[in-house]
Amino acid sequence: MRRRIYFLVPELATAKAIVDELLLARIEARHMHLVAREGTPMADLPEADLRQKTDLIESAERGLAVGGATGVVAGLVAVTFPPAGVVLGGGLVAATTLAGAGFGAWASSMIGIRLPNREIRQYEQAIADGQILMMIDVPKDRVEEIEALIKDHHPEVEIGGTEPHKPAFP
Repeated sequence: MRRRIYFLVPELATAKAIVDELLLARIEARHMHLVAREGTPMADLPEADLRQKTDLIESAERGLAVGGATGVVAGLVAVTFPPAGVVLGGGLVAATTLAGAGFGAWASSMIGIRLPNREIRQYEQAIADGQILMMIDVPKDRVEEIEALIKDHHPEVEIGGTEPHKPAFP
C-alpha cells in the first residue's frame, strides 16, 4: 500500500535536489509527480500527467458506477414491461448494464479531464505564485522516513500532508 505525500517547494533547484535525494533513497521517478506554473521549464524533472493533474480517474469511476446502475434499472424495466409481442431475456440486462457503464465512464471522464484534481486545488495559488507542488508516492511504512529526509535537508519546504494512494490500475 502506498501513500501520497504532498509538499510545496519554493524553486526548481530545490525540487531537482529533492528528486535526486529521493532517487538515492530508492524512490523511483515514476512515483514522483511535480506540478509547476504553466511555462516553467521542468527539464528532466518528473512532471505530473493528466491522471495526477485532473479528476479524470475519479470522474470515470463515478460515471462507471452511475452508468452501470442506470443500465441495470433500464434493463430490468425493459424485461419487466416488454413491448407487445417481444420476448426479452436476461442478456438484455447484461447488455444495458455494460452499455450504461461504458457510456457513464466515457461521459464522466470527458468532464473530469477538464477539472483540476481535488487534492491539487488547495495548492493552486501557491503554484500560480511560482512554487512547485511535489506529489511523492511512497510505501506506507516509509512515509515518516521520507518526510524526515525532506525536512532535515530542506527546511524551507512546506509539507502538506499525505493521502491514501489509489492507483489508476491495480
